[in-house]
Amino acid sequence: MQYIYAVLPWVLIFGVFWFFLIRPQRKQQKEHDDMLDNLKVGDKIVTIGGLKAKIVKIKEDNIRLRVSSNVDVDVVQKAIARLDKSEEVEEEEVEKENKE
Repeated sequence: MQYIYAVLPWVLIFGVFWFFLIRPQRKQQKEHDDMLDNLKVGDKIVTIGGLKAKIVKIKEDNIRLRVSSNVDVDVVQKAIARLDKSEEVEEEEVEKENKE
């Protein structure tokens, strides 16, 4: 019986860590993996180095990005941090202003 009282705080600590740290990190990683799996030609992205580009070609794990006119860069798929939503947000703001 005394062993249960000794182990119970450790179980509670692990439960708190799981709920507040491990579970959200796994969810975020899954969302990122899903985003990488759903990339398509024409998507605008941001790399982990901060490079903004447009996807020109996808071949297995390698992705060709167009940084500027006639400037293409090949990167591995895992080097993509996120989709670039800045232009979509700007377009939505312009549409809202036009409606007003």
